[in-house]
Amino acid sequence: MAQAADHGRRRVVTALVFLAVLCAGAGLCVLSARERGLRRGRLLFAGGSGKSVAPWGVSLRGRVSDRLRPEWICLVLGGAVAVLGGSVLPLLVGALAVPLLGRRLRTVAAARDRLARADAVITLCGAVAAELRAGKQPGEALLAAGRGSGALGAAEAAVLAAARFGGDVPEALRRAAREPGAGGLRGAAACWRVSVDGGAGLAAGLEGLEGALRAERDQRAGLRAELAGARSTVLVLALLPAGGLLLGTALGADPLRTLLHTPAGLCCLLAGGVLESAGFFWAGRIVRAGEDV
Repeated sequence: MAQAADHGRRRVVTALVFLAVLCAGAGLCVLSARERGLRRGRLLFAGGSGKSVAPWGVSLRGRVSDRLRPEWICLVLGGAVAVLGGSVLPLLVGALAVPLLGRRLRTVAAARDRLARADAVITLCGAVAAELRAGKQPGEALLAAGRGSGALGAAEAAVLAAARFGGDVPEALRRAAREPGAGGLRGAAACWRVSVDGGAGLAAGLEGLEGALRAERDQRAGLRAELAGARSTVLVLALLPAGGLLLGTALGADPLRTLLHTPAGLCCLLAGGVLESAGFFWAGRIVRAGEDV
């Protein structure tokens, strides 16, 4: 009877701990979204200078949310498992996982930015071609379409200045093409150079470039869609051990105490962690190799 009561209390504690972890994760997401909105508002109402116009309380929340990044959820999870298992080892593993997850999240964000800039380059080529078809001069067309487009990145001011004052626009476009995802601007620079030196139609060249870049983007998007199933399978397989631990805890088997407080359990935990990491890395590498084809 006492054992059954102890198992019941353990289940209640487990449920409360995981509820606290979910609340902490939701709080991190809310703080991150709130800070992004505050930054956009500060840039809008401060004239794009980036200077803070928020009161002290809002600024304090912004500084806190800068430190509470999503990767810190690993430390929260490690602490929860450490409390449940009565061992400091999960907390150490969670602390080690924080920089790894942070690096992965930054990689994903960089890839997202590259795709967004590639889409902006396609839109820029089409917009400049449309402005040229409407009768504008090349410099005027680039000024009208390029301002605020996001395709030129940090080199936007240099490209627009070259277009406004008769500078070397192809060279400025080639420099802007060094930004991640902006490789299509090299083609725009070549079209601009040919139109200036040989008198060929710039609008036709940009339209052809837009079609080629759009076809390449659609091909990559189709490939990513085909690999989405493989990515989901990798994620599910990576989460299966955690699901097994939760199921064992719910059934009263107490797998955490066995894994963290017995020599055989520690050996199994180490071997499983090594095999899990190797399998996850290998499967992820296969998926990335398929994307690069």
